[in-house]
Amino acid sequence: MSGLSRRPRSDSHPARDTASLVLRTTLGPMLVAHGWNKVAGPGGLQGTTGWFEALGLRPAAAHARLAAGTEIAAGVGLTLGLAAPLPAAGAVGLMAVAAATDHRGKGFFVFRGGWEYVGVVGGAALALAILGHGRYSLDAALRRDRSGSGAALTAAGLGLAGATALLAACYRPQQKADEIKTTSTAAPSSP
Repeated sequence: MSGLSRRPRSDSHPARDTASLVLRTTLGPMLVAHGWNKVAGPGGLQGTTGWFEALGLRPAAAHARLAAGTEIAAGVGLTLGLAAPLPAAGAVGLMAVAAATDHRGKGFFVFRGGWEYVGVVGGAALALAILGHGRYSLDAALRRDRSGSGAALTAAGLGLAGATALLAACYRPQQKADEIKTTSTAAPSSP
């Protein structure tokens, strides 16, 4: 069944349901952990705010909270298998913003700051949208099946549209560079 059907899946396959469960319980908790780290990790929310400020996301405090909340919500939704394809859309949006800001221009490999990690997470989220949350999910218990190519297109479209709107409205990396340049040229020179 493809598209955004709300009917229970009649062509359920144990292998597909198990694959979805494995992918959900791998990706979901990882997103929750990343979101929680933004709030309660070594630098806490203040450190995350400073990081977002350095990236050029304005207002940084709002973006720190938005990113943490979206990661946690998407992670919980994926882990529990609830509200497909919305958690996948959240993951796609998060990863698109990360790719365009923190990982931009750094190549492929994540150990060099590249987009490898965000690409895998975004791709895995879209794979889950195609697979659906499967038999072992809250969506199945609620008799909702939103899977297939339509669900993946919805997740990709919502995620990318949200990321594009956020970046257009709030991403100001040049402003930060100009502030640094102004501060360094305005500082008195040492003798």
